[in-house]
Formats: sequence, structure tokens, C-alpha cells
Amino acid sequence: MKVNSELIFRRRSIRKYTQRQIIDEATILHFLNAGMCAPSARNKQPWQFIVVNDPAILDILSERHPYGKMLKEASLAILICGDKGIDDNESYLLQNCAAATQNILLAVHAEGLGAVWLGIHPREERMHMCRELFSLPECIMPVALISIGIPDEEKSPNNNYEQSKVHWNKW
Repeated sequence: MKVNSELIFRRRSIRKYTQRQIIDEATILHFLNAGMCAPSARNKQPWQFIVVNDPAILDILSERHPYGKMLKEASLAILICGDKGIDDNESYLLQNCAAATQNILLAVHAEGLGAVWLGIHPREERMHMCRELFSLPECIMPVALISIGIPDEEKSPNNNYEQSKVHWNKW
């Protein structure tokens, strides 16, 4: 699969899905591989992923995450976590997990599915909820949750370019 700029511009946050459908394991592994291909500080790759395809857990997440109502119809979710046992620099962990999250979002879009990035970190109540729900070890920091499903909405491509935010060679 060739990734081009069009893929980036057409990827949008999709919050409406048709009824739950099973996404095959090969496709899920493709998403995880995309996440693990992200760049990471000092190439430590300090991420861990929890794949959630149990409808009961997706329902719980839809009730407990304040912006996660779409998880009620989602086919799966992926929780992206930073592993402090691999890298204890929280700033790097967050950047690394963000890069992995974006790669997964692009891979999901390339497969014709819809996804939305749901923030977990730095909201203590959301982090606590994930630690409790998924029995996370102390060294694992939940960072982001991606809801994935069969899209039931279509959005126009992004065009967020703002010349006023671009500076050449100096401020």
C-alpha cells in the first residue's frame, strides 16, 4: 500500500459507525504494526497496546469516557500506553505514543474504516479508569484510546492550512 498526501488530507475523526462488525485479526495486526513503525525518541519504542474487541468492555468504555459514546457502536478500540519501564521520560513517552496513535489512525483510514482519537492522558480520572478497567501495571501509562468502526458518516477533506502560523527562518 502506498501512502500519499491524499490519505493524510482525507483522514477525519469519525464518530458515527454502523452496527458493530468483526474486524479480522490480520487487519488489527496491520494497525498495530503501523503504530509500531512510528518514530520514537532514542528508538526505544516504549509503547504498549491493548486491543479491545469485547463488546461488553467497549460498552463500559462508552459509558465511562466522557467523549466515548461512539464506542457503543465501535467494532474495536486500541488503547495506546507508554511503558515507563522502557523510558521513564514522560515527555518522550507522550510524543512517542502520539506518533504511534497517528500512524494507527492513518492505517485505519487507508483500510476504509473510521476512527477517532479519544484523549486519556493527562486527565487523571480517565487514566485511573483505564488503569482499573485494564488492570494496568504501575509502570504503564494510558495515553490515548482509538475508537474504530465501519463509518456511518463521510466528511470532506481537511484544509486547515493557515499561512499566519508559518514562519520562515525566524519568528
